[in-house]
Amino acid sequence: MCLTWQAECVSRVLIVGSGFAGLWAALGAARRVDELGSAARDVQITVVSERPFHDIRVRNYEADLTACRIPLQQVLDPVGVEHIAAEVTEIDTDARSVTAQRDGQALALDYDRLVLAAGSRVARPAIPGLAEFGFDVDTFDGARRLADHLDNLAANPRTSGAGTVVVVGAGLTGIETACELPARLAAIFDSTVATKVLLVDHQPHVGSDMGASARPLIESALSDNGVHVITGTSVTSVDIGAVTLSSGDTLPAATVVWCAGMRANPLTSQFSVPLDQFGRLPVDDYLRVERVPAVFAAGDVAAARVDDGHLSVMSCQHGRPMGRYAGYNVIGDLLGRQMRALRIPWYVTVLDLGPAGAVYTEGWNRDVVATGPVAKSTKKTINTERIYPPLTGDRKALLAAAAPDLQARPARGRQYSGGPEAGDPIS
Repeated sequence: MCLTWQAECVSRVLIVGSGFAGLWAALGAARRVDELGSAARDVQITVVSERPFHDIRVRNYEADLTACRIPLQQVLDPVGVEHIAAEVTEIDTDARSVTAQRDGQALALDYDRLVLAAGSRVARPAIPGLAEFGFDVDTFDGARRLADHLDNLAANPRTSGAGTVVVVGAGLTGIETACELPARLAAIFDSTVATKVLLVDHQPHVGSDMGASARPLIESALSDNGVHVITGTSVTSVDIGAVTLSSGDTLPAATVVWCAGMRANPLTSQFSVPLDQFGRLPVDDYLRVERVPAVFAAGDVAAARVDDGHLSVMSCQHGRPMGRYAGYNVIGDLLGRQMRALRIPWYVTVLDLGPAGAVYTEGWNRDVVATGPVAKSTKKTINTERIYPPLTGDRKALLAAAAPDLQARPARGRQYSGGPEAGDPIS
């Protein structure tokens, strides 16, 4: 049975996804509608996502996820944006319709303009045993599943390799996860269980994307945190209590956390345009999908040019401003009003190194400008304040936060004091 969206005399803007890009696209569109007043009175903005939450995904490596799941009604209801909890399975750009699954039923949703902001997912290769026995911190639910697994191991410490965790992938997520785990394991297991964290990567160095100046700091932090590093090696199979490496070695380990590689949501493959190596859609300066009328894309599903030499990266640093601009522009495109070209003239990375602090880099070469407690202060501010929408339910505050503007990079190590005028470390 297929349920169809009841026809009304309105212009429908449909946003697929409620992550960083999706949420901010919705708020940005609501802000633009508010600005235009009566000229946009017949515009209905609807977000479709599988769960009624906005998850602070970049914090999933942390032990405490209490503050990492925000009910969408808390941030969408005050600005008049509808939410439909359903999984989008099909996009028909010719018919300008979307099919979603809700409670076992197909739901047909028409649109006048579409913003695809469905995000990305960890890329899991077909390694024997990985699907059955592997974990990840890609989603809130995945991170909770890992936490429950570790608690169960602590209750049954005789399991082979109970206190050993293998983290696969020494990129940013893998490093942050590995740095957090030694202290986390020590808090979970009693002193009779030996704990160990191993970070495995097929590259010859950890943090291969972080640049030469940051790498020694990362290596030192991993060592100081008690993380054992194995590079130039791949995982070839995973079992209940063991991991086999391409070297032929078998490691007793009851937990494998996969952090190697990301791919855009597979919905992008339904568009008849060439995708990049990450499965992302090509978009123009206004976030319109190239050669696909009435469709915008933002966040991890879009490859947007942020300056004359670089495309966007799959992170909330670019996903949030892409969402705000897409929201502003989709209303402008719908109503024949002004649009704004996206340009982000600077780039920073702040990598959490657990008890060892953090490293803060600037520029695409990732030159180190702050380390230790100073960088950790900035990272804490980002993770606990800046990447959150206003949570007071105040309509004016939500719309103000959705302005399609870019803030200057922060003073290094300065505590964020709230409000967009204070500086935005990750746009």
